[in-house]
Amino acid sequence: MGKLKKLTEKLFKPKDVKPLGNGLYASLEELMEQRRFVPYLKNYQFSNVVSARAGDVKSAFKGRGMEFEEIRSYAFGDDVRDIDWRVTARKQKPYTKLFAEEKDREIYVLLDLSASMVFGTKVELKSVAAAKIAALFGWLSLENKDRFGCLIYDGKETYVFKPQNSRAGMMAVLKKISEVSALVLKQSNEGRLAKSLQVLQAGLKSRAAVFVISDFYGFDEADKKALATLSKKAQVYCVNVYDVLEDNAPKAGEYMAAEGKERVVFETKSKGFRNTYHAYFAAKRQALRDFCRKFACRYIPVRTDEGPFYKVLMHR
Repeated sequence: MGKLKKLTEKLFKPKDVKPLGNGLYASLEELMEQRRFVPYLKNYQFSNVVSARAGDVKSAFKGRGMEFEEIRSYAFGDDVRDIDWRVTARKQKPYTKLFAEEKDREIYVLLDLSASMVFGTKVELKSVAAAKIAALFGWLSLENKDRFGCLIYDGKETYVFKPQNSRAGMMAVLKKISEVSALVLKQSNEGRLAKSLQVLQAGLKSRAAVFVISDFYGFDEADKKALATLSKKAQVYCVNVYDVLEDNAPKAGEYMAAEGKERVVFETKSKGFRNTYHAYFAAKRQALRDFCRKFACRYIPVRTDEGPFYKVLMHR
């Protein structure tokens, strides 16, 4: 594992992953480019993303299969719901059940491209980073014989692509993602994920994996209820995309923030202000992390200036 990790990092130098676009919208070329990272992700076994082999087909996403396989010692990151309590009581040490991975799984991505995602201060907008992440999951699904489905939410409409395992289907999804990411630059819409989550749940088969890629801005009670309900039917991954300015205050100085006709002037020289600023956004991410823990969802934070998403997965 260590040698493979070093080799991968050597092959992928920063100049090799320089963005193709301008960071304002996701071009079709950029989304297609994400395919090149798939072979390197497949070499890693993630306790929370990538699972072990099942027969001749390797599913890229962890989930409970229908067939019991074996019992082994519990390892950090294993699902506590799989603990075999009888064996644990007898051995006085936690043991967990392993299940054969399902083949031809349904992998869904719910991509949020609503107004709050059209924001960014370094490298690229959150909407662009989210689009690339969706593309990477799509290519990973296609490569691993899983069926990939996608819902693209622009704050007003939800565009639904049913799961399939074909290059033609994948290209149709990528073209729509690119189109919507460009359109929201001209006119973005405020919205909530609840309706899209409900649309997804209505057509969802059990034991699917669902990746919700969003900044979870204004994550309200309706969103929480819809996501909690969805988590009972599928393995849910919350990919929390955020900008550096939603983590740390800008450099010391005086700034103006505008939204519509409203204007607010603030200064960031005070250490107390900077600490409060950071704590506010950290608390929002922690609240989402706590929600995920409560409803057995997987939480994956992604800051847009910290490099390509495949590196985030590799170092988890």
